[in-house]
Amino acid sequence: MRRAALVSFLSLALAAPAVADVTIKQTTTGKGMGMSGTTTGTTYIKGAKMRTETVMGDKTLVSIIDLDAQKMYSFDLKKKEAEVYALSAFQAEMSKNVDVSAMKAEITSNGKTKEIGGKSAAGYDMAVSVPATMGGGEMKMMVNLTGPVWIVKGAPGTADWATFYKQAAEKGFIFGDPRAAKASPGQSKAMVEMYRKMADIGGIAYETETSIKMEGSGPMAGLLAKMGGMTATTTVTEVSAGALDDTMFAVPAGYSLKERK
Repeated sequence: MRRAALVSFLSLALAAPAVADVTIKQTTTGKGMGMSGTTTGTTYIKGAKMRTETVMGDKTLVSIIDLDAQKMYSFDLKKKEAEVYALSAFQAEMSKNVDVSAMKAEITSNGKTKEIGGKSAAGYDMAVSVPATMGGGEMKMMVNLTGPVWIVKGAPGTADWATFYKQAAEKGFIFGDPRAAKASPGQSKAMVEMYRKMADIGGIAYETETSIKMEGSGPMAGLLAKMGGMTATTTVTEVSAGALDDTMFAVPAGYSLKERK
């Protein structure tokens, strides 16, 4: 379950949504922290709502984010139940373990270009560091997120993509499995801040290579050393525009709802 949560978290957090009513397909390859493998995912955007489907073996995990309702719905298509998270309350609890005032985030041009899917992408280097705590605040650590980002400037839907992520960051939303975010709040906050920075560039990330490392002192240092770091690469494989039905952004009829904290 922990492995599934981490893979789902990365696949969702690194998805690159664009304009409203757009479908984006991507692949994510990751390794580290006792896991490895490749997942495929599809992200759908319609206004202030986002649906992401992540395929893991014979499972399809679905996450629906509603910015206006401040809710996240998570479910497995093979089951008739969905978990519901009130993300405003979830974020308030998670923020207790993250020192936002000491967070640093930069994304700078490296002067390189790369062709991805027939489009020219500009290279950027990102660096995000977030102080966080575990064990009720007793164990302090630093979460570092680094790696190159390849952005297609002026891509269709850029304005809508930027608006969605800026709103999500301002409202304290997380992207991915809430269980993984709760277990690693610093990592989740770093991902959100990365997308806030990318939203200011004027393009859409078609490829993101992410390295996540955690550092600590005392007993925490030994624990983090055993866990090691984590790397992931997400590449957009297809983008298509077209009206999406509202029912895609709601829990299917007949599903039972379970409130989670």
